[in-house]
Amino acid sequence: MEQVHPTRMELIKKRSQIKLAEQGRDLLKEKMEALIQEFFKIMVHFSESREELEKLSVKADMSLVIAKAVDDSVAVKSASYATRRQILVDMSGKNIMGVPVPVIQKKSVAISIMERGYGPIGISSRVNETAEKFESEIDMIIRLAETETAVRRLGNEIQMNRRRVNALEQIIIPELKEEAKYIRYSIEEREREDIFRLKKVKQKIERKKKEKMLK
Repeated sequence: MEQVHPTRMELIKKRSQIKLAEQGRDLLKEKMEALIQEFFKIMVHFSESREELEKLSVKADMSLVIAKAVDDSVAVKSASYATRRQILVDMSGKNIMGVPVPVIQKKSVAISIMERGYGPIGISSRVNETAEKFESEIDMIIRLAETETAVRRLGNEIQMNRRRVNALEQIIIPELKEEAKYIRYSIEEREREDIFRLKKVKQKIERKKKEKMLK
């Protein structure tokens, strides 16, 4: 409190700071509530997609095990090498309540039998079925990457806003109010002292007047 100047101008300044801090806190709370709503909307979709991905993964793994067991494992491996290719995606972005999140634009990974790089003759339907399931799994993984990134960024923004709100509510605003209280009490105390001194001066003047009258 030593650095606080107990003047009326300083009191007006502190009250203005308190009002501004409270407005900032309220705006941050509103933003945080909106972010939480968006977070849970995306989270529902994310959870459903994760469950779907797990099911696709189990089916793809099982299909691969069957293909290796029934067909020639060398043929399965050769088919996998033949279908190796790059997966290109276009990245862009959008804002959710001011939070930048990625948007992944791509074509489906799934392709026809003729596009897989191996001849359809000599490759069983089990191998083709396995390829289709893994392609579907990759498609889902790419979609989930976009959603998971959005969930993480929104979650981080919510935590950051919560820390800011807590700092305003528990530290900044109470300190400003305590400083304003100190200034107000100091001004009131100084005014009481001034009134007391004025009374003393008035009494002294009146006493001198009486003394003159008695002479």
